[in-house]
Amino acid sequence: MIRLEHIFKIYTMGENKVYALDDVSLHIAPHEFVSIIGPSGSGKSTLMNMLGCLDVPTQGRYFLDGTDISEKTDDELAEIRNQKIGFVFQGFNLLPKLTAIENVELPLIYSNVSSRERHKRAKEALERVGLGDRVDHRPTELSGGQQQRVAIARALITNPPIILGDEPTGNLDSKSGKEVMEIFKELNANGNTVILITHDSGVAAQAKRIVRIQDGKLYEDNPAYK
Repeated sequence: MIRLEHIFKIYTMGENKVYALDDVSLHIAPHEFVSIIGPSGSGKSTLMNMLGCLDVPTQGRYFLDGTDISEKTDDELAEIRNQKIGFVFQGFNLLPKLTAIENVELPLIYSNVSSRERHKRAKEALERVGLGDRVDHRPTELSGGQQQRVAIARALITNPPIILGDEPTGNLDSKSGKEVMEIFKELNANGNTVILITHDSGVAAQAKRIVRIQDGKLYEDNPAYK
């Protein structure tokens, strides 16, 4: 499903070149559960942006589901993201004035989906993450763990094959973090490809495959030990 081939991301800082990604090659098959772990400044956020079609490489090629996205326009990347990838961020990124169900509906607002169908699909997504009784609550009325579950429901609303989580438990207490990780495991068991970006070895170990990155290079790629 995902194939990175000799990816470089190079930034020019004055006379110096900074290699945020340095000759990265990575293959991820459909239905895998992968964690990408590395310290701050390792390149994992840049790699996440690449995987999520939020950025394109300086050099190299990225094939997503057989399509070369390396030279796509911003509009083409946006369409690919909407069809293929559901994002879950550390900071939840919920709109505070909207209810849970209104937040979940957002990715469908600009598509040709009726308001009734949007509402139906959003309610189903919230039920899927255990929040069927919180559809009319605003983010301030929800715990951190519940807000992240709303964010996961929002990621699911377009039925994307890939779920990409950026430090998804970073703002949660251990109990809420465990509950969120159980949802990711269930999504993977139901067929989603799940990729988590993290600096937390405990989170990484719950995936079925661990990829380590440092100084812009992948230096270890192993199945997680159970």
